[in-house]
Amino acid sequence: MTALLLTALVMGALGSLHCIGMCGPLALALPVLSPHPLAKLGAGLLYNVGRVTTYAILGALLGLMGASFALVGFQQALSIIVGGLMLLFLFVPGSFSFKKSGAHSQRFFGTIRNVLGKLFVKKNYLSIYLIGLLNGLLPCGLVYIAIAGAVTTGSVLYSSLFMAAFGLGTLPVMWAVAFFGGFATAKARLLIKKAYPYMVFVMACLLIIRGLDLNIPYLSPHFETGAHHTVSEINCHPNR
Repeated sequence: MTALLLTALVMGALGSLHCIGMCGPLALALPVLSPHPLAKLGAGLLYNVGRVTTYAILGALLGLMGASFALVGFQQALSIIVGGLMLLFLFVPGSFSFKKSGAHSQRFFGTIRNVLGKLFVKKNYLSIYLIGLLNGLLPCGLVYIAIAGAVTTGSVLYSSLFMAAFGLGTLPVMWAVAFFGGFATAKARLLIKKAYPYMVFVMACLLIIRGLDLNIPYLSPHFETGAHHTVSEINCHPNR
């Protein structure tokens, strides 16, 4: 689990310059109450805490699905499948398209954008926090990859922690954007863009190795199903 959390943290840190292009305009337009540096610092913190909160909640909700797979003994298969899909996404361009979403998802994201527009008019700390919360729900390929890794933990708690670690990894750069403005150069963004596929490849390989159940501490631990625990509990109380 430690290896996965570190991977999530590094993924967020390396992908944070990618986030500038996607979420940077929102961070730059935050309705800061005052031009004072402390006010800008506080606004940037609230905004990013909101994003991390949403990521953690998403991790917990999707962790329920991962826990269900773990209960019936499919956690290994899920980890390998998710890793394989990430490799497919990486080596077969266009295998997954986030642009061709259904009418329901378009209405959902459209509603989020409308609410965000109203929140930017209100200059208070609650609005800034809510902007961060809703920002975490906007479509993002990097977030989807992080969610895929979180689901394979097979635990609601670990899945939530995985997504929180990912969000914390993006925090330094996104906080700096809110405070200093668009500081990242085009060259820096290009370097991150080139490093991004390698990051996805490492994450995919880690998930596949983890699913192989090689009994390697932290990297590929031994999986135990919920059914196994149930049998053990029954057998430890012999009939009297």
